[in-house]
Amino acid sequence: MPIAQSCEFRFRERDFAAIAKMVRADAGIVLGQQKRNLVYGRLSKRLRAIGLDDFGDYCDLVQSSAGLQERRHMVNAITTNLTEFFREAHHFEHLAKNLLPTTLSRAEKKRLRLWSAGCSSGEEPYSMAMTVRDLIGAAPGWDVKILATDIDTEMITRAKAGRYAPEKISAVPLEKRQRYTHTAEDGRVEMNDDIKSMIVFNPLNLFDYWPVRGPFQAIFCRNVVIYFSHADQRVLFDRFANVLAPGGWLFIGHSETLHSVSDRFRHIGKTIYQKVV
Repeated sequence: MPIAQSCEFRFRERDFAAIAKMVRADAGIVLGQQKRNLVYGRLSKRLRAIGLDDFGDYCDLVQSSAGLQERRHMVNAITTNLTEFFREAHHFEHLAKNLLPTTLSRAEKKRLRLWSAGCSSGEEPYSMAMTVRDLIGAAPGWDVKILATDIDTEMITRAKAGRYAPEKISAVPLEKRQRYTHTAEDGRVEMNDDIKSMIVFNPLNLFDYWPVRGPFQAIFCRNVVIYFSHADQRVLFDRFANVLAPGGWLFIGHSETLHSVSDRFRHIGKTIYQKVV
């Protein structure tokens, strides 16, 4: 799909191919030709920010040792960050009604580990934390941590702050808003410290080394693997299975499936899987 010649920046086919190759290598994201206009639109902001007028010069920069920081900005710009509180509500219902009660009743140690892989600006792990707190509050003495990771370092910074516009927080049930949030000085809604303390936010490329051992009782990786090749999906789901506890749960996005991708999970419900091996 060609870019119109009247566009602000010169963007050749070889420029798109070079960017697609770098994003594939750095983040595992596959950029087909249908994403060419998206790449142009998102990276045009980066060219303006650093004073370049040609994508060829930009490619030269991000492939050089002097452009490592800008290369991270490039990957951040390409990454899609669409999320909201309690998105795909049936996952949180399963967490509250099935996973957590089972864990509370069977665990030999009072230890709960959950992972939000691809946490974006934090709405998902905070939704997880509020769901857990509702139940764990009645079961004191538990050691609870939620790992929240994302390749986009800017998103991790925003997630750690835990502040959201009032319209973003409207998806949170009123009783949870009253219990777990407060209004900050700037008028935004901020998560309370007891909820923030449950979560560890860290930047992480899912295709790099994982500094985690688990085992996790559940992993949320939703609307992430749709950008990966089937081969990379197989590798990723296998690695998830390796760090999940026996019988651990995996939650994926509404347009994703493990069918013909992994035989280490069984399908439990709508985009909900349980580790079998």
